[in-house]
Amino acid sequence: MRKIVAGKLHGIHVTEANLNYHGSITLDPDHCEEAGILPMEFVEIWNKSSGARISTYVILGERGSRCCILNGAAARTCQAGDQVIICNSVYVNESEITALKPHVLTFDKDNRIADRLTYSVERDQAGRYSFSILDEASARLPIPALVSSH
Repeated sequence: MRKIVAGKLHGIHVTEANLNYHGSITLDPDHCEEAGILPMEFVEIWNKSSGARISTYVILGERGSRCCILNGAAARTCQAGDQVIICNSVYVNESEITALKPHVLTFDKDNRIADRLTYSVERDQAGRYSFSILDEASARLPIPALVSSH
């Protein structure tokens, strides 16, 4: 079994850090549902502003609130306004990786969804893997890569 990205909220902004609540991250149910993140599911959180990396579980806030609230000890790792990446994962057999199509949401400064992307892994006839990021129209987007300088 391999641990694979299942969904991601990329670049969502922390709306509050609540040290006195008993743990977790509070997220808008609309964002969670679209990215495939479940209540009580453990997620990894990567703070783009500080580099902090933590793991906690999701609780659902008010629908439509666009909230992203770090609670308890997690509140020590993020400040309101920080941009974070929230990622859930799933364990799959390697043979199932091409069937998995993780949903990735990107956000503007007000936590409105800016882009809806899909990750896709394919295999060619020789069995080699390729990776694509697709936009809402299923068009392939550029992937950062080292460009050789000949």
